[in-house]
Amino acid sequence: MEKVHGDGPERLTLGTKVGFGVGDIFGGGAMVVIGFFYLYFLTDVLLISPALAGIVFLVSKAWDAVSDPIMGVITDRTRTRFGRRRPYFLAGVVLVFLAFFFLWFPVGFSKEIFRFIYVMVAYVFYSTVYTLVMVPYSAMASELTLDYDERTSLTTIRIFFSSVSSLVCAVVPFEIVKGVGDERTGFIIMAVVFGLFFGLPYIWTFLATKERPEFQSEPKPFSVKESFVDPFRLPTFIPVVLMYLFAMSAMDIIMSVMVYFMTYFIVRPDETNYVLGVLLIVQILALPVYERISNRHGKRYAYITAAVSWLAFMILSFAITPGAPNWIIYVFAALVGSATGGMVIMIYAILPDIPDVDELYSGQRREGVYSGLATFLRKLSSAFGIFLVSNVIALAGYRKPVEQTVDGVTRLVKQAQTPEFLLVLRFVFAILPVVFLILCLLAASRYRLTRDVHERLKALLKRRRSGEPLETTEPEADAIKLLLRPEKGGVS
Repeated sequence: MEKVHGDGPERLTLGTKVGFGVGDIFGGGAMVVIGFFYLYFLTDVLLISPALAGIVFLVSKAWDAVSDPIMGVITDRTRTRFGRRRPYFLAGVVLVFLAFFFLWFPVGFSKEIFRFIYVMVAYVFYSTVYTLVMVPYSAMASELTLDYDERTSLTTIRIFFSSVSSLVCAVVPFEIVKGVGDERTGFIIMAVVFGLFFGLPYIWTFLATKERPEFQSEPKPFSVKESFVDPFRLPTFIPVVLMYLFAMSAMDIIMSVMVYFMTYFIVRPDETNYVLGVLLIVQILALPVYERISNRHGKRYAYITAAVSWLAFMILSFAITPGAPNWIIYVFAALVGSATGGMVIMIYAILPDIPDVDELYSGQRREGVYSGLATFLRKLSSAFGIFLVSNVIALAGYRKPVEQTVDGVTRLVKQAQTPEFLLVLRFVFAILPVVFLILCLLAASRYRLTRDVHERLKALLKRRRSGEPLETTEPEADAIKLLLRPEKGGVS
């Protein structure tokens, strides 16, 4: 992991960036498979009611609320010859495969309550494995480089692999399921293929990344307040939390409702994965555009640009009707993809800067704490989106498929939906994302860590680590803290 040190920018080698980037094949792809297809798998394959399916996601978040922050503390305090983060990548090679397989195994229990219990256990196990791997992985981004723009470059490559994985996972899983014929068998085969696809790259991530020896000092005694309360007092953290949570919620709502929208509203279910594929291809193409915008104008500016663009593009959703030309849904998907690409890359480029602000206030390097909280929020947004959609469609009168046996072959047959259900479906698809995007913009208006402020912060932290006396560093520290306070509006 060669770098340019001194006063110049800190550069990572391409090998390090790529090795780190492939680690998000799991983080990006698995979320897409679950977001696009898992609610459908539960309601239309396992025949679990939408309300119970929503409970699976909601209840599992109670465990995530505990496990994700605790894993952040554990990885910060881990001390091995491989470092604080890398041992968990090796563990993930096998555990990721097993967890993903169990998640999609179509158990044959005759009673719905037993199928519900199995799904609950499988999802909690999957969520735990996700935490075990992704919390240390996300924490590494802050440590690999301390440079403001180099973190954006690192994030661009990470999100490239994440987006390519998302594209593959939007198109291929359903093709595997459809190609087999029997959906239950198809989901088993899909789980094996993608379990390997997600688990194996962590071998490369383990080998390609190294950790900073200066961050390996013995941690302070554990404190619940310092680990789980003080982060929310950090002036930069709350705006970023809201920017992250609202952006991901908007995307997760689009993801989870798309299959129902394509199947029941415009009645083109076989095109669902192609529409999602267009969205994700354009999302990948948008990454270098927003990297350039960020390098020129800053990360917040690029994030706001993407959010405003998405808001404008949502107007086109009202032109999508069952009788509309086929191309409209693809144009809409492309436009949304161009905006989501910007929001994804910017929020993940912003997150690694937060531990620097924390070091300003606490004097500690606690990347894991913030990674744990961010990982929990990512899973919370996904679960919240699916829970919201599942309960809305349940209240709207969703009719789940019924089993019919013809010539000795039992198949699931979809039922026609009511006009009331279709109206609600259109509302969820077109209006709910707009609400969350407006909230994104409000949160972004309070984020104050610009490139210039970060450069001052990085220089100050370097002086502190070198042992410079407090009486010479604290005036600058106080000045930076003042600039970071949203209510002061000290930074444009």
